[in-house]
Amino acid sequence: MSSSAVPSLLQRLSLLDTNTVSDALDFLNLPGATDGLMPLWSGPAIVGRATTIQLGKKQDDKPTTHLIAPVIDAINSGVNNDYGNKSVLVIAGGVSGVSCWGDILANAAVTKGVRGSIIDGYCRDIAGSEAVNYPVYGKGITMISARNRIVQVSAGKPVEMAGTTVHSGDYVIADRCGTVFIPAVNTIQVIALAEKIQGRQEGMVAEVRSGRAVSEVMHDKAFTAIYETSGEL
Repeated sequence: MSSSAVPSLLQRLSLLDTNTVSDALDFLNLPGATDGLMPLWSGPAIVGRATTIQLGKKQDDKPTTHLIAPVIDAINSGVNNDYGNKSVLVIAGGVSGVSCWGDILANAAVTKGVRGSIIDGYCRDIAGSEAVNYPVYGKGITMISARNRIVQVSAGKPVEMAGTTVHSGDYVIADRCGTVFIPAVNTIQVIALAEKIQGRQEGMVAEVRSGRAVSEVMHDKAFTAIYETSGEL
């Protein structure tokens, strides 16, 4: 196989799901699996590289550029272009019940090839994101605008997402079960182990369907066996 035919890490990650990736992180004692960052409409899964954005409460009445807009403008324009159309916008610092994402931003993100948004907060105009097939994951939906309530504090710096620290460039996978972040430095190891877990679990499903007792198939020793050769990864 030529080097050009070797699947990229993102391609390999796209063949997994959040459950197996979470299991791999558990075994490796790594953070990344989150609780509460769920799909806000029944859209596609997200796989990509994190572009981090920190929000905060507005402290004065001075007019400002709309939050997140500068980051979207910069993607693929020579600034903040490390990940280009591999970017997933990871947005921290939302305020309960107040929007930090909407349909105009979704349309702008689509034009830049952004893969989706993960918001530790709330989204409004969710039908607008759905209309352009733009996946949004977060805590919930609201109608209350961010204008004069929330501002962008920084971009490209580490952020806290549902108790997990995320850096720009970390890998992201999100699906119907929730959202998982993979530290970039550990990505190869995590994906390799998740692939192994996925293969073993597919085999366990086949055994159950063939009539083998599920109590035997799901015995702890069956799962332990997955990890015993992890040093070979």
